[in-house]
Amino acid sequence: MKGLVVFLEQRSFGVCTYLGERFGVSVARIRLFFIYSSFLAVGFPVIFYLLAGIVLDVRNYVKRTHNSLFDF
Repeated sequence: MKGLVVFLEQRSFGVCTYLGERFGVSVARIRLFFIYSSFLAVGFPVIFYLLAGIVLDVRNYVKRTHNSLFDF
């Protein structure tokens, strides 16, 4: 089971981790919130999660390219 958790954490966008660090909340609580709210809101949090993941990936990409452009 531990291997599955590690695999999913490495392949996911890191949205829950980012939100947990940003707001000082446990990552496990945020994940449970997304799971339970997905059942209640018929998948809307999944759409939010994917959009937030895309935004975080673009943000990290811009940071990497911005730093590499000015590292002469």
